[in-house]
Amino acid sequence: MASPLIEDHALLSDQRTTALVTRDGVIDWLCMPRFDSAAMLCSLLGDQSHGHWTLRIAGGEVVSRRYLPETMVLETEWRSPTGSAVITEFMPIAASDETSPCLQGDTRDHSDLIRSVRCTGGTVEVEQELRIRFEYGSVVPWMRKDTDVEGRPVLAAVAGGDALAVHGPALTPQGRCHVGRHSASANETLTWVLTWHPSWMQIPPAPDLGDALEHTVSEWSQWLGQVRVHERYAQPVARSLLVLRALTHRRSGGIVAAATTSLPEDFGGERNWDYRYCWLRDAALSLEALLTHDHVNAAEQWRDWLLRAIAGDPDQLQIMYSIVGDRNLPESELEHLPGYEGSLPVRIGNGAAAQYQADVVGEVMIALGMMRERGVQESEWSWPLQKALVRYTEKRIDQPDQGIWEMRGDPAFFTHGRVMVWATFDRAITAVAHHGMPAAAEDVERWKQLREKLRAEILERGVDESGSFVQFYGSNEVDASLLQIPHTGFVPADDPHMLATVARIEQDLLTDDGLLLRYRTNGQDGLEGDEHPFLVCCFWLVEQYATSGRTEDALTMMDRTLACANDLDLMAEEYDGTAGRMAGNFPQAFSHLGLIRAVDAITGDIRD
Repeated sequence: MASPLIEDHALLSDQRTTALVTRDGVIDWLCMPRFDSAAMLCSLLGDQSHGHWTLRIAGGEVVSRRYLPETMVLETEWRSPTGSAVITEFMPIAASDETSPCLQGDTRDHSDLIRSVRCTGGTVEVEQELRIRFEYGSVVPWMRKDTDVEGRPVLAAVAGGDALAVHGPALTPQGRCHVGRHSASANETLTWVLTWHPSWMQIPPAPDLGDALEHTVSEWSQWLGQVRVHERYAQPVARSLLVLRALTHRRSGGIVAAATTSLPEDFGGERNWDYRYCWLRDAALSLEALLTHDHVNAAEQWRDWLLRAIAGDPDQLQIMYSIVGDRNLPESELEHLPGYEGSLPVRIGNGAAAQYQADVVGEVMIALGMMRERGVQESEWSWPLQKALVRYTEKRIDQPDQGIWEMRGDPAFFTHGRVMVWATFDRAITAVAHHGMPAAAEDVERWKQLREKLRAEILERGVDESGSFVQFYGSNEVDASLLQIPHTGFVPADDPHMLATVARIEQDLLTDDGLLLRYRTNGQDGLEGDEHPFLVCCFWLVEQYATSGRTEDALTMMDRTLACANDLDLMAEEYDGTAGRMAGNFPQAFSHLGLIRAVDAITGDIRD
């Protein structure tokens, strides 16, 4: 059976974890209770034997699908020869999320996924197959009939510390899965609820469909609020903001890079990574997008997550952490899984957590500086934290790194990273000079000297004879990350060095279909194979065009990149323009925050 296309999926979220569901009703990826929990439905990275929950209308076809406005509640319209139906799927955001005690770093002792079928005409048959497999498809659970705490019947699955319960019309065993076929007439509704809970606790009751739906819709729409951008881009910006929220842990404030692991950047190749963690860089850039659109509370919540995650010795700073701030993210391979379209290895954890990436602190300092500019007061810890980050950077000022793209080849002085080191000192100086942050005079003077030394160094060693910035010192290659230099304030977008850099990027990194690669895969990244255009880089080029006066080019590139989204305005990491399909983990926070920034660059801040 062929793997579903990445873009065929919709995202469900309760702001603690996520699920993916295909257009034709297969949930093939589900982790509970956290984004980074072991998957219990995992056919996305294997086949149906690795766990799935298929629910569809017998003999039917999908007419349309959409999210309810301003939410992550999915609604799919089906039509069959005998009738029609609407399937509503969501992960409820419970009112108790704000009051219940925490368990294992989470906010409640259970998580729910609801699938409800309402017959809208005639009669339909709802057919299902449920195959639960814990630990990424490797563990077959003990299945039995049971009752919840209120005495209602459930289908229960247990393996180790994990348990699932299914409320709803009964499913029957068939081999090593459970199946069902149920009839519904016009205006009749059939509902199933899959609930995760710790195996040592009693089975929770199922939430009431109406109450859960009403509360969840309200939570999403109230959080989103009014999206004030040009009408042409209002829908993709709103969806991108909702995706960023869907990838943010409701209580901890951590923002994961994507909902999945090991969806390939190179189909059939080894470029497969686990993105269910919190990269400081990605989260800092997300924070900027959220701040620009008035989500100050989300920004403050992320800052508090950051303070907890990196608390302690600054020398132990990592580039990424778990959703609750855990540091230990060992990378391993799941050898029992064949991978998406044979892309191996399937990885969990991420070894890049141990890398030194010089740009990360600069990204964080820029984001926290933006919070000050927006009038957000520093907390008791936040300015001391920033001074510690400056000391961390100063100590490593002469150390090469692995770059923004987590190169697994030899470390180098990446020009983008060196500019971000410059930005670290620049934002610290600005905090003292413009916002009255306390710092010793000798420290500020040293920061100024280092800032000027870095500027001279970058302009000497990070620029080639054509005037273009280069990927790393001594390189004759360019890198799409160089498009971020104006965002730091190092030079403006219309600076001659940037114009020369853009010309080289257009020459070397633009593909025949008009999309942009991160860099040319010529061995520096230490990996075999190639990859496809990177969507956030396309949006960075839009931003560069817009801010340097190339408005028509910006609009053209924007339309071309927006066309890479699926019918629900969701975007993966990359896009294979030749095959016309998405690649990489999905949905990708980087892509969606890039979209927001590109729209803001094109349209300006219309609220002012």
